[in-house]
Amino acid sequence: MVSEAATGLTSFMKGSKTDALILLATTALNTPICNKLQISPILGFLSLGLLLGPNGKGIISDVHKTEMLADLGIVMFLFEMGIHLDFSTLMSMKRDVFGIGLSQFTVTAVAVAGICKLLGFSLAAMIIIGWSLALSSSAFVLQLLKDKGETESQYGKASFGTLLLQDLMVVPLLVITPILAGTGGNPKEAVSKACVQIAMALTGIFTFGKLALNPLLDIVSESGSQEASIGVILAIVIGMSYLTEGLGLSNTLGAFLSGMLIAETKHRHNVEIEASPIRGILVGLFFFTVGFEVDLGMIKSRPREIAAVVTGLLALKTVIATAVCKMFGLPMSIAQRVGLVLSQGGEFGFLAFKSARKSGILSDEKTKLLLTSVSLTMALTPILEQVGSKMASQLEAKEMANKKKSVKEMGQLKMGNVGKGIAAKLESKIKKAI
Repeated sequence: MVSEAATGLTSFMKGSKTDALILLATTALNTPICNKLQISPILGFLSLGLLLGPNGKGIISDVHKTEMLADLGIVMFLFEMGIHLDFSTLMSMKRDVFGIGLSQFTVTAVAVAGICKLLGFSLAAMIIIGWSLALSSSAFVLQLLKDKGETESQYGKASFGTLLLQDLMVVPLLVITPILAGTGGNPKEAVSKACVQIAMALTGIFTFGKLALNPLLDIVSESGSQEASIGVILAIVIGMSYLTEGLGLSNTLGAFLSGMLIAETKHRHNVEIEASPIRGILVGLFFFTVGFEVDLGMIKSRPREIAAVVTGLLALKTVIATAVCKMFGLPMSIAQRVGLVLSQGGEFGFLAFKSARKSGILSDEKTKLLLTSVSLTMALTPILEQVGSKMASQLEAKEMANKKKSVKEMGQLKMGNVGKGIAAKLESKIKKAI
């Protein structure tokens, strides 16, 4: 009887039930354990995803459903980015966003696209790969800045401003990727079609925002029910993401626009507080699924190629971002730190590459190579941030020493000039006396 009961329980728990328990346990225990071990929780999620995913032990049986939950994490992340983005925020950070951010994105995208052209990629693939690899991981970097308490520092603001511009560029990337495939890689036709679809989406979303959003949020707020607040937030975000996805655009576009609409209401801060725990759990699941994309078999079979892509991407993005920061007047200690922390590929590259594979723009082999390489650059981000921090401390010490030396030399020069002046006056008085 005991054996039969145990067999029945094992059979009952197979599949999605076990997956759900593993995901909940991972979300609950990963951060406390990583804090005890003094490592980044992001690395913990990645390692667990690699271990338990299809390229590891294969304990997660339904990878597709897990990735669907993770996609909701990206939707909620874009929603939260939309809440943080308003006109006043952009204007207060215009140097970091439109100066450093736009320059970094443009130069990197053109450089990567140029390399892809030399390697024989199609025009559509060049656009998608260049655009995608110019993006960094907002989820990784913002979490690191928060953990380090660096969000309000000059380094943190420059990094956040650059990420903000990159997040703005995510929306057109995710919009144009499926359209490029449908137009045979013709950019002009893709842009025209995208403009029509975006116009339809904007009309529907902003009509809802103008007529129904405030009254709906007012009713829910007056009820004082937390369940009602969470329910209406999810309904708005998911509903608008379905609207844009149904029009042939990206579901993240709807989420981003819904966040921007709510940012202009008096309920902005309450919505942000209510949505934050949900976003945190779902983004944690996203990091977990990133570990699924690290193909250990490919790394073993093509180590040099993977190493070349990872090293080349990290080096290229670090050099470009550091040079751009220096060009806009940041000291070298901060510039190199920004360059290193933004050198990885971004989470939205996964969405773009998968969409490009589904649309036939990228082959399955090239997509796996890109996904594995970007996953590895993301996994290296906490280490690169620590390296940048140590280098910054050393450079700051040198800069302070140079400043002190300069001040001392200026003081000596002034004292020397004063001494020469006094000597000249004394000499003049002696001559007169004689």
